[in-house]
Amino acid sequence: MSFLTDRKRATGLGSAKTGTQHHWHMTVSSVALLGLIPLFVFTFGHILGAPYAEVVAYYQRPFPAIIGILTLLVGFMHFCGGFQTMIEDYVHGFARKALIIWMICLSYSAAAVGVFAIVRIAL
Repeated sequence: MSFLTDRKRATGLGSAKTGTQHHWHMTVSSVALLGLIPLFVFTFGHILGAPYAEVVAYYQRPFPAIIGILTLLVGFMHFCGGFQTMIEDYVHGFARKALIIWMICLSYSAAAVGVFAIVRIAL
């Protein structure tokens, strides 16, 4: 028999014990994107509409390539967290688990393809 009250057992745990951590990750990725998106628009917008050879030469420089890679990685991490929250809120049963696994695979695959493309151009 436990002498703890329900409130004492639940203090600091949240409903699934990870809600605060998930919120913190989403907040950090939002703040990171707040700085990365303007940098990406500045670097990408500068070269938009240029010939292919000029774009390749531009992305062979480290700063635009790093900004592009960081924006892709943080953006897909943020997408993954937000989409997972949406699935958890509105989908139930086996479909929830299947969609979460599909979404994680999709976001990691898209991030990997994007990073591979930028690295291939940069090297």
